[in-house]
Amino acid sequence: MVKEIDERIQEIDNEIENMQKEEIVDEAQIYVLKRERHDLIKMCKNLSPHVKVYLARHKKRPKITEYVENIFSDFFEQRGDDLGKEDASIYGGIAMFHGRPVTVLGHRKGTDLAENMKCNFGMPGPEGYRKALRLMKQAEKFGRPIITFIDTPGAYPGLEAEMYGQGTAIANNLAKMSDLKVPVIAIVTGEGSSGGALAIGVANTVLMLENSVYSILSPEGYASILWKDATRSDEACELMKLTAQDLLSFRVIDAIIPEPVGGAHLNPKAVFKTVDKYIKHELDRYAKAGPEEIAKLRYKKFRNIDSEFLKVAQW
Repeated sequence: MVKEIDERIQEIDNEIENMQKEEIVDEAQIYVLKRERHDLIKMCKNLSPHVKVYLARHKKRPKITEYVENIFSDFFEQRGDDLGKEDASIYGGIAMFHGRPVTVLGHRKGTDLAENMKCNFGMPGPEGYRKALRLMKQAEKFGRPIITFIDTPGAYPGLEAEMYGQGTAIANNLAKMSDLKVPVIAIVTGEGSSGGALAIGVANTVLMLENSVYSILSPEGYASILWKDATRSDEACELMKLTAQDLLSFRVIDAIIPEPVGGAHLNPKAVFKTVDKYIKHELDRYAKAGPEEIAKLRYKKFRNIDSEFLKVAQW
């Protein structure tokens, strides 16, 4: 149902855009269309887990480049893994946030097909995770807080990635992030799957947008393993406890960032403003904490994850 509503909303937006280009604008018809759009959006409440997966993957959902452009200033992108290769699926660099220098990095999927392919649809190889590790080490050296944006179907599982150390690159990130002496704020903005997400998600504070999802693998993969039938992915969504609401109850995440009714793609500017507020609040919390205390708080956070969630994840 939500998919059909979303498609109709996009049709209305296109109709309004075309009508506004006409020499004589039919304001009455535009009003009727806007009213219909408003009523459709109001229907997008109490969403099921599989609908949240749909919204988390929405092609118009805000991407990391948009978050960087709208929340940070003076962003300077850094590239390369120090071994000779650039992985476009990890986007990161130095920026200013409310007058303080920070390091920002995250998964990049791209905004059109050409960018999707260039960024491997947000699935980093080992080079991408080595780049992320390089930026995090640099941030620690200069005392800059780290903000990460998670949005990936998982690390790239291809033969070449495995050959060049995918597992080792992810493991090195997990180990280093566990001991970083600067605050790390991670935000799941879309989908966060498997070690590909966790490799930049070991944070002092983990936040999720209201309609994002965070899980051990995709629902399709889960259904394929459990029932040998990927078409049962909707059913898998119910079992996986992958929504922000589920994960908050298990203490896997620390807070849920609200989205506009119908999804972040319907009002990105409101989302940027809210995310900005949450990041500032979390950084202010750690402003007076010493380096060793920051690392201890991160360790304590992950030790306090609800044991019931660990049972679900293992099952």
